[in-house]
Amino acid sequence: MAASLAPVLGIRKYVQLHTIPGGANKALASGRGAPEHFDGVAELWFDSLDSMFAAASSADGAAAAETLRIDEARFIDHSRSPIFVGEERPFLDSSPVADG
Repeated sequence: MAASLAPVLGIRKYVQLHTIPGGANKALASGRGAPEHFDGVAELWFDSLDSMFAAASSADGAAAAETLRIDEARFIDHSRSPIFVGEERPFLDSSPVADG
């Protein structure tokens, strides 16, 4: 659904990070007193804050955002899911550069 609405909302990139099953997350969290884990994280990338707000403030963008919100409510507990706008600031990136 996000892919089909991406042009209207100005979404440039959409990434899902899924929690890996098993004991690794529990072991890492227990040593830090971390809160309950999440099933995953979704990242939506935009060219800029201005472009994100401009797309969402158009009639088509507002309708698309509402469509996503309604769909998300089927599988996300919004009251327990943080949402924020951030800016990537890499300090170390030794990963190979991917084409695309």
